[in-house]
Amino acid sequence: MLFGRGKKNPIKIANKGVEKWVYTTCGYCSTGCSIEVGVNDEGKPVSTRGVGSADVNRGKLCVKGIFEHEIFDAKGRGEEPLVRDRITEDYRETTWDEALDKAGSEIQRIQEKYGRDSFAIVSTGQLLTEEFYTLGKLSRAVIGTNNYDGNTTLCMASAVSGYKRSFGSDGPPGCYEDFEQTDCLIAFGSNLPEQHPIIYWRMREAREKRNFPLIVVDPRVTMLAQNADMHLAITPGTDVVLLNALMHVMLDEGLEDRDYINEHTNGIEAVEKVVADYDPVSASKICGIDEDTIRNVARLYAKADAAMSIWTMGINQSTHGSDGVVGINNLNLMTGNIGKPGGTSLSITGQCNAMGTREWSSCSGLPGYRTLENPAEREEIAKFWGIDPEFLPKRRGLTETDIFPAIETGQIKGLWLVATNPMTSMPNTVRIRKTLEKLECLIVQDSYRDVETTQYAHVFFPAATWAEKEGVFTNTERRVNIVRQVTEPHANSRSDLWIFNQMAKRFPQGAKVKFPEKPSDVFDEMAYLSRGRLVDISGMNHELIEQKRGIQWPYRADDVEAQTQGDPRLYEKGGFQHADGKAKLIPLPYIENNEVPDNDFPLWLNSGRVVEHFHTRTKTGKVGNCNKFSPTPYMEINPDAAEELGIEHMSYVRVVSRRGDAVVLAQLTQRVPRNMVFIPFHYHDCVNRLTKGLLDPHSRQPAFKQGAVRIEHVNQEEAARLNVEMREF
Repeated sequence: MLFGRGKKNPIKIANKGVEKWVYTTCGYCSTGCSIEVGVNDEGKPVSTRGVGSADVNRGKLCVKGIFEHEIFDAKGRGEEPLVRDRITEDYRETTWDEALDKAGSEIQRIQEKYGRDSFAIVSTGQLLTEEFYTLGKLSRAVIGTNNYDGNTTLCMASAVSGYKRSFGSDGPPGCYEDFEQTDCLIAFGSNLPEQHPIIYWRMREAREKRNFPLIVVDPRVTMLAQNADMHLAITPGTDVVLLNALMHVMLDEGLEDRDYINEHTNGIEAVEKVVADYDPVSASKICGIDEDTIRNVARLYAKADAAMSIWTMGINQSTHGSDGVVGINNLNLMTGNIGKPGGTSLSITGQCNAMGTREWSSCSGLPGYRTLENPAEREEIAKFWGIDPEFLPKRRGLTETDIFPAIETGQIKGLWLVATNPMTSMPNTVRIRKTLEKLECLIVQDSYRDVETTQYAHVFFPAATWAEKEGVFTNTERRVNIVRQVTEPHANSRSDLWIFNQMAKRFPQGAKVKFPEKPSDVFDEMAYLSRGRLVDISGMNHELIEQKRGIQWPYRADDVEAQTQGDPRLYEKGGFQHADGKAKLIPLPYIENNEVPDNDFPLWLNSGRVVEHFHTRTKTGKVGNCNKFSPTPYMEINPDAAEELGIEHMSYVRVVSRRGDAVVLAQLTQRVPRNMVFIPFHYHDCVNRLTKGLLDPHSRQPAFKQGAVRIEHVNQEEAARLNVEMREF
C-alpha cells in the first residue's frame, strides 16, 4: 500500500425500497433511451435505471434520465382545472366539465364570429404518439382549423423541409449503428456530449474501436469540438457557403460518385453550375474556413468508403436552415452516402417525440406523411375518419412562427397551447408577451401550473406527464418504443388523450368521428393507416414493442414472422419518395441576410443547450440534481473581450440587442472567440429577449443563432436580487 493512503470506503448505493421496476422510455431528448422506474411498496416512483438489453442505450443514462423519477411530484404541478374570473381576472379552481365546456364554447364562439381559422392550436414534441394522432384528428376533423402546428417548428422544421425537398418525404434515413460502420463523420452545429449524451457515447465507443476522423463544424469550441480531429470554427449562418465549397472541390477533382448520381438523382447540372462560383478561396472569405482546410475535408469525406453527416440546431435554427439540410443531403447524394451502412444524413432531433408529431399529428399534413394537397389522400383519411373530405383544408395553414404575427394583426383571436411554453421558447420574448395579451381566449394545457405562459391563460387544463400515462415515442433513428404507465396522474390531472377525447364531445362535428379511449386501440388505428407507406408500422403493437425494446420503422405486418427489428435504414436501393423514385440535387445560391455585428452591437450572439437542462426548464429546473449545476442564466465570453470591456469572471452584466436586454452572469472561457458570446436558451426572460427570429423561407423556423449584441455594466447587488426573484418564480 502506498504511504499515506488509507483504506477507501466502498461505494454504497442507497436502498430506496424498490418493490418493482416498470419498463418505459425516457421523456427528454430524442435519443430514446429505454429505462426502468423503480416503485416502492406505496406505489411511489423512487429510482431510475437504464435497460441493459435495449440497443439504444445499453444500460446507460445521462444526468436527466437518472433523476427522471423526481418529476412526478415536483413543485408547480397542475392539480385542478382553472378558469379566469371575468371580473377579478383571478384564477379559480373548477370541475373538468366546466373547464372543458368553457373551452369548447369559446372556440365555437370565436369560429362562428371570425371564421374557422381564427382559432389556432400549437402543440409540442413531448406528447405520446397516440395523443398526437388524436389531437390531429380533433383539430382537422372536428374543430376544423387549418392554423395548427407543433413547437417542433422551432427545432426540427428545417430538417423536415430539407428531407422533403431532397428525398420527397420526411424521415431520417440512417441510424445509430452507422457510427459503428462509418469511415468519416462530419458534425454540423451539433454538440452531442451536452445535447444527446448517450448518442455521443455510442459515437465515441465506435470511434475508439475504428478511429475514424471526426470533423466538427461549429463557431464555438464545444465539448464535441474539443474531441474532434478537425474543428471548423465557421462564421455563423454561412454553412451553405462551406457546403457549396466542399461540393466544388469534389466536382473539380472528380471525387463524386457519378454512377450513384446517374442512377438515383436528378439535378446535378444545376448544382454544378452554382457551386462553380464557390471555389475554396472565395468561400473562405465568407465562411471563415481557410481554403486548404476546405480542400482537405472535401477529399477526406469523398474518398471514405462510407461517410456520414449529423446535425442539430446549429444548422436548423438559421435563415438558411432548410438549405443547409439540403446541402448536407447534396453532399451525401453526390458521394453515394445515402442508404448504406455508415453513410447517411442523420438529423439529431431535439424532443423525445418530435418524430411522433412529424409522423402522425397532422400538423403539416395528414397521418402517415400524407399531404393536404393530395386529393386522394384527403379523401382516404376523411373516409376513414367518417367526415366529408371538403371539411379538410386543401393546403397547410400557418406554422407556429406565423401564428403569433397573425394574432398581432387580428387574424387569430384564440389559441390552444398544449405542453409548450412560447414565453420562453419563442424569439423576441417582449413581442410574444404583448401578442398573448391580445387573445380573446387562451387555453393552456400543461403538466405544470407555474409555466410562464399560464399567466395569460383564460382556461388551464392540468395534464398528466410522461409515464403517468401510456403510449409510444419515436426516436431519432425511427425506433418506436413504449412508455408504460408508472404511476397515476398527479392530483386531478388527466392524460392528454383523455382531454382531447373529452373536447371532441363539445363539438357537433365530434359526434361523426370515432375517438378510441385506450392508447393501444389508437395505435392499432395508426398501424392500419400506415400499411404500404414509408412510415409502415403495421407489424407493431404495444406488447411487441416492449418485448423487442423498441422497433425501427418501416416494420410491416409480414416482418413479424421474419423476427426482424425493423429496417435500420431508408433508401438502401434508392426508391426515394419523389414521383420518379429519384432524389433531387438542388442548387443553393447563398443569400446574405444575417444580422451581423457592427459598431453598436459588436458581438455575435450564440445560444444552445447545457447537459443538465431540457428546453425551458419546466421539468429540470425542479430536479435538484439537474438544477444545482446550472441554476442561473449565464454568458460565456472570451477573456480577451472581457478584459477589454472591464468584465470580471462571475460578475453580472447586461446583454443588449435591438430587441431587448437580459442580465446574466459572465463566465470567462476560451470556448467562444473574441467576437462572440454564448447563452444557454433554457432560462425564462433571458436569451430569447435578445433573439431576432427572422424566419427560414422554406421551414419557417427562426434564426435563433444569428444576432448581434453589446455588453453593459450593471449594479451587482440589484442584479443578484433580480436573479434570485426570477429563480424563485
